[in-house]
Amino acid sequence: MNVEGFGIFQDELPPIDQGFIDFSTWFGAENSHKPLEIEIGSGKGTFLVQQAALTPNVNYIGIEWAKAYWKYAADRARRHNLTNVKVVRAEAAGFIRSYVAPLSLRQVHIYFPDPWPKARHNRRRIVQEPFLRTLVEKLQPNGCIRLATDHSDYFAWMEEHAAKADDVLERLEYQSPESAGEGELVGSNFERKYRREGRPFHGMVLRKR
Repeated sequence: MNVEGFGIFQDELPPIDQGFIDFSTWFGAENSHKPLEIEIGSGKGTFLVQQAALTPNVNYIGIEWAKAYWKYAADRARRHNLTNVKVVRAEAAGFIRSYVAPLSLRQVHIYFPDPWPKARHNRRRIVQEPFLRTLVEKLQPNGCIRLATDHSDYFAWMEEHAAKADDVLERLEYQSPESAGEGELVGSNFERKYRREGRPFHGMVLRKR
């Protein structure tokens, strides 16, 4: 299933044994020279659409597993005619390990990931030291991982796992992306909904050493 070229379904991906994907071919010759950034867990695509419209000099890949959200995000990119956006329906960690070449990403965005709050489910959290080290391999020199959450326990977990990888990652003060509104960390639908409830929000930036 392809949403007019903006949505990539998992079955459309090449076999893993074919190696890394040359993502420049996804965006056309006129966009092939642009830096590449990935968002893990794009939801309905609010961040992707807002950010890509403001930064047309960057290519973005959003990864979303929920089929309904994936299709919605891809359709939003289509309706806004954002030729610098692709939305992939795939399991994010596997996609990045199998298809993203080392030193190919400028940034990775992980905003409000599932906190898996029950202790017995914590191992399912996407932000863990081994995966952070995988992302480091995929980042260009000085590339960054940008993290935001409204879950205080998960943020403490993020801090713990980032500290375990501080030989390859330097923690920086969080700065909101260009598309965020005043006082917002990201400006997603999720953040705007729960900010009205007074939830705390936390963010950090990890830069490759």
